[in-house]
Amino acid sequence: MSEKNREGKRTARERLAVEREKQKAAERRRRTLIVAASVVCVLGLAAVVGVLAANAGKDEVSDSAGPVVAPSGAQGEDALALPVGEDGAGSTLTVWEDFRCPACKSFEDRYRSTIHELTDAGKLKVEYHLATLIDGNMGGTGSRNAANAAACAQDAGKFAAYHDVLYQNQPAETDDAFAKNSRLIALAGKVDGLDTPAFRTCVEKGTHNSWVAKSNEAFQKGGFTGTPSVMLNGKNIYQDQTMTPEKFRQMVEEADQG
Repeated sequence: MSEKNREGKRTARERLAVEREKQKAAERRRRTLIVAASVVCVLGLAAVVGVLAANAGKDEVSDSAGPVVAPSGAQGEDALALPVGEDGAGSTLTVWEDFRCPACKSFEDRYRSTIHELTDAGKLKVEYHLATLIDGNMGGTGSRNAANAAACAQDAGKFAAYHDVLYQNQPAETDDAFAKNSRLIALAGKVDGLDTPAFRTCVEKGTHNSWVAKSNEAFQKGGFTGTPSVMLNGKNIYQDQTMTPEKFRQMVEEADQG
């Protein structure tokens, strides 16, 4: 073999060795990039999860932060019932409602005058329980804020009148107008003597927000199918398709007579 041929083979081997080293170096860079990208993805995901967890925590705190402050005169287990009427009445109507609930408004519009008549006559006591079902279904805080405002009205001894005003001025279900404290305070002007500095402070600070959250928790644990849920002396009358204000009045009258 000539010197020239040996030199050619040696040069070829050297070129091959250099090419292999280049390929190995490229493979090492590729693996390094993959690992680095994986680390970035993991860190990014952890950051997103952290932000979501932090935001979830903030939402939870805003809904039920602070001590549970029951409204003045609240009754029943955990002081979750707002009473209207005389304690010695022959019948008790238990009502679970949400101030954003259209079906609750329909019930109130149909039965309001009959309920007033019977409570004024001392024959019926109503125990109102407040829920925030629509906030959960539609988003927003109107159910909670309105319930807090109603509890503030209870502190002032004007729950029944303000309760009626809220339903008479209920916004569309998709309109979270009751989330605005200014709207709730403006409606208080329709109730004589309710719009006071004490009421405004109670509304704006969300004094009873934690109490509202506890009431809604009781609603969720109570096995109710929705709002309104209406029981007369323990019997669910809202599910009775034959129920009318006249039939309701008759049932109360009969119970009053013993």
